[in-house]
Amino acid sequence: MNTRPHAVLLLVAVLALLSTSCSKNEEAGGGDGTGGGGGVGVTLADYSVTLDSSSLSAGDVTFNVTNDAGQVHEFVVVKTDLAEDALPLAEGDVDEASAEISPVDEIEDIEPGTSPSLAVTLEAGSYVALCNLPGHYGQGMHAAFTVA
Repeated sequence: MNTRPHAVLLLVAVLALLSTSCSKNEEAGGGDGTGGGGGVGVTLADYSVTLDSSSLSAGDVTFNVTNDAGQVHEFVVVKTDLAEDALPLAEGDVDEASAEISPVDEIEDIEPGTSPSLAVTLEAGSYVALCNLPGHYGQGMHAAFTVA
């Protein structure tokens, strides 16, 4: 009995499986948390924003946000050269219409215990992630990160 054709078929099947597995990992960003297709974990608490990484690669990034707080929050991403605690204010909250910041995107009304995601494309620069519900930014709900 010649087992050579069976061995070749088995090898082809294994290679196809490995190829598919690698492609799916690249599409999902590999979970490296550095951007460029990767995911970044974000934890919202009362009153803080914590990112898994403060240095990301330019390109497609998915922020995987978890609201560990006992109240509703939001997650806002802005591009700015200002310090994270020196953003322009209007009536005590960040002025998202200011020329000193460029809003990227946001998730509003994140209920306690939920974990929504936000997919964005980021170019190189300095950014701040924040909660802009009344009073939250002023209580420390912000975190700076850079994109290279």
